[in-house]
Amino acid sequence: MTSPYAEVIGDPIAQSKSPAIHSFWLERLGLSGRYGRCHVTQGDLSRYLHERRSDAAWRGCNVTMPHKQEVMPLLDSVDSVAKRIGAVNTVVRTSDGALTGYNTDAPGFLEPLGGRRFETVTLIGAGGAARAVLAALADAGTAWVSIQNRSLDKAEALLSEFGLKGSAVPLGASVPQADLLVNTSALGMTGQPALPPLLNHVAADGVVYDIVTSPLHTVLLQDAAERGLTVVDGLAMLIGQADHAFARFFGMRPPRHEDAELRRRILGGSGV
Repeated sequence: MTSPYAEVIGDPIAQSKSPAIHSFWLERLGLSGRYGRCHVTQGDLSRYLHERRSDAAWRGCNVTMPHKQEVMPLLDSVDSVAKRIGAVNTVVRTSDGALTGYNTDAPGFLEPLGGRRFETVTLIGAGGAARAVLAALADAGTAWVSIQNRSLDKAEALLSEFGLKGSAVPLGASVPQADLLVNTSALGMTGQPALPPLLNHVAADGVVYDIVTSPLHTVLLQDAAERGLTVVDGLAMLIGQADHAFARFFGMRPPRHEDAELRRRILGGSGV
């Protein structure tokens, strides 16, 4: 019998660290299975799911940019959390070939923040990842969110949809001083344009959080660390959301007590 497998899909995808995370957990748990990556363009998304649906060894996939919203109408069902967020980052195949969508980004985002509540937040971007972050912030009782995005109408619609008070402003605009700055856009990612200066509007005891994972130490995080701000990198969120996806794919919770070793392996370049 072919061993079970899962993968991550996106465009681009070569930079994804998800295979390193899931492969580490499979190894540590001694499970038969594998986790890879698959480059899927927007035009190929429907064909990809159709082919995988008939593969009994395929347990599902994680979904990254730009497919988190486009994948939803192609699935048989979407769970309530993903429906509320309006984006799917995990697709699971059942034994009869049905495909169900989930979103593990919201708990993955909150995990490294350790339960801290933020009154004022600046958010960069308004895509699928931003939706998960906004849902998490709304549930946490955040008082004000400034969304910086090219499309102000899209940003304003998100604030209204998640019941958040705030403002929609162009990228780099002056905003209220933030306790938390989050970059959910592709800006600053390898091969993408850089972010404009943003740190002058972050409180001295604030947190700067960049979900980009390639590079892991983005210019934004480097500048924030030099200013003495607390920083959270994209790997922290990636590991947190992968925890929930791994359990759905392989039927066991991963060994989170080995997170430090997992990070060392990834940062050392092994398996990435």
